[in-house]
Amino acid sequence: MAIKGLHSLPTPSLPAMAPIGTVSTMFILLNFISQAIAVPSELYSPLVPQKLLRTFNSLPKPIQYPQYTDSSRPGKWAFFVPDTWTSAFFPTTLYEMDRRRTLCKTLNASGVDVDWLQLGRSASQGLVSLPGHNTQGHDVGFLSFPFVEELKRNPGNQTAINTVNGFARDLAKRFIPAAGVTRSWDNDNQTVVRVIIDNMMNLDVLFSSAELTGNQTLVQIAKTHADTTIKNHIRADGSTWHVVEYDADTGAVLSKHTAQGFSDDSTWSRGQAWGIYGYAQMYSRTGNPTYLETSRRLATYFLSHIPSDGIVPWDFDAPLKDPKVPGGVRPADSSAATIATNGLLLLGSLDEEDADKWTSAALEILDHITELAWKPEWDSLLSNGTVNWPSNNYLTGTVYGDHYFVKVGNDLLERGLAHC
Repeated sequence: MAIKGLHSLPTPSLPAMAPIGTVSTMFILLNFISQAIAVPSELYSPLVPQKLLRTFNSLPKPIQYPQYTDSSRPGKWAFFVPDTWTSAFFPTTLYEMDRRRTLCKTLNASGVDVDWLQLGRSASQGLVSLPGHNTQGHDVGFLSFPFVEELKRNPGNQTAINTVNGFARDLAKRFIPAAGVTRSWDNDNQTVVRVIIDNMMNLDVLFSSAELTGNQTLVQIAKTHADTTIKNHIRADGSTWHVVEYDADTGAVLSKHTAQGFSDDSTWSRGQAWGIYGYAQMYSRTGNPTYLETSRRLATYFLSHIPSDGIVPWDFDAPLKDPKVPGGVRPADSSAATIATNGLLLLGSLDEEDADKWTSAALEILDHITELAWKPEWDSLLSNGTVNWPSNNYLTGTVYGDHYFVKVGNDLLERGLAHC
């Protein structure tokens, strides 16, 4: 079933002098949407800065980073070494809090009087040595996030420049020309190229580095990977496989299956969310309408398969009843929901034809997942994340789910859909 109320918004009356597609028209549409669907107050709760500051002060030394909450200590962060795919999300969230300070035009608008930029810079230091010396495969794109944010504030920061370029080199080295993709996960058999849908979110570091260096080969790698993924990773109905394996010599598809989803033919919701967001980013970078249409297709599938309660499940095809889970109900994935809201908001800012549809859908998903997953007593901002159901890691907080929760709050502020 589609999200309740997704297409039920009445059409606003626009001024006669405002042509369709202009900035003024878009502003009116978005402000109408913000009034029709309430923005969750938890996005701007004083608990957000309080929890983030508490987590920063609890980072181990030598530095480790939060990834998910520990099942043996519910609600408490488990910390991991820097050479972990999720390590950059917490520092990047601190940069997002600095962005919120700028948006709200006061240092302590978020309720805590600290210099978030300095905290972000400090927490990022544990990642600086990773380019060329990590085991994260394609996820170096995620690891580049705080350094990309630093360059928005200080374009001449040579450490950030070197780090972004280093991570881009790492990713570019994984490109397999015959297959037309960058290798996601390493495996013992190098003739098999394993690619996951998540990789779409890592391509942006190639564009960031190309802007710094002028190296257009990086852009071509990103485009080729995105084009190949459209051909082989996306089903006719707009759903996605999690994993596709290619022959490194011929580019032939060897298999399509899942690693974190319910079954090889199911649709893992977080992977679908990465795809929505990744193709929206590709369109914003290139203007190629094929990428916009692909993001639309993935978003349409995502939205049409959310159940009537509005809660994003960990896999759209997993059984509704799950005896393994407390309460016997299919787990949600709050991270899939927050990633999707960011992707949908970006899509709404790019797709003038359906801007109101994507934006209202993002707000409604955000409203439902916040109501379900907001946990004031936890270290994480949200609960009800599913890290990896096949590995029995669910009903957790996730650092990436929290990151995209904070980021979507900032995007709403920036677009006039919420207020400080």
